[in-house]
Amino acid sequence: MAASQKCLGKGSPAPGPVPKDHIRLYSMRFCPFAQRTRLVLNAKGIKYDTVNINLKNKPDWFLEKNPLGLVPVLETQSGQVIYESPITCEYLDEVYPEKKLLPSDPFERAQQRMLLELFSKVTPYFYKIPVNRTKGEDVSALEIELKDKLSQFSEILLKKKSKFFGGDSITMIDYMMWPWFERLEMMNLKHCLDGTPELKKWTEHMMEDPTVKATMFSTETYMVFYKSYMEGNPNYDYGL
Repeated sequence: MAASQKCLGKGSPAPGPVPKDHIRLYSMRFCPFAQRTRLVLNAKGIKYDTVNINLKNKPDWFLEKNPLGLVPVLETQSGQVIYESPITCEYLDEVYPEKKLLPSDPFERAQQRMLLELFSKVTPYFYKIPVNRTKGEDVSALEIELKDKLSQFSEILLKKKSKFFGGDSITMIDYMMWPWFERLEMMNLKHCLDGTPELKKWTEHMMEDPTVKATMFSTETYMVFYKSYMEGNPNYDYGL
């Protein structure tokens, strides 16, 4: 890991070469999309170097690496750049074949991708509800919609009769979904798991995973960061 976790902003010098036998992750400590990549890096035991980015005031050199200006971004020792969280995670699983997280069976792999596509319809609620609530709007209808979507995932687990979405051990899809569940309490949305017993059990099993424990922050830390984010002045270095 990099010596300093402090984020780099506009005007900061570009980091040096990627250390030998490492891959570099451009990240932001509280970003759920970047956490997906951190989970995969940690689960697979890959040596990596972290460079955190000030997403409100991005360095020009970072925008040259990813014109979208988003994290996560991976950079190899040879200067190859990969971005978008599902793409970075699949790349890591292919390039570092030890402890595969994606199933070898093409149909099972396709199922995980379809589940991820289904989950992509859920993530907007984790932003929309807290923002609308902050504005003083009635979010009860949105919460009902979120509960309905989460119950679909509980049903999937019930049909599978397994602890996790890919079977009885954690696979890629679990890590791809997890970051938003870690933030439910911070977003005051934990009650949306009521009536989804299988999904609730899944969150409990996920909390026992050493990789999840190694990459998570406390609800209190998330709340301080989220408050600063909502006020328009995100404290990316909170807790350092």
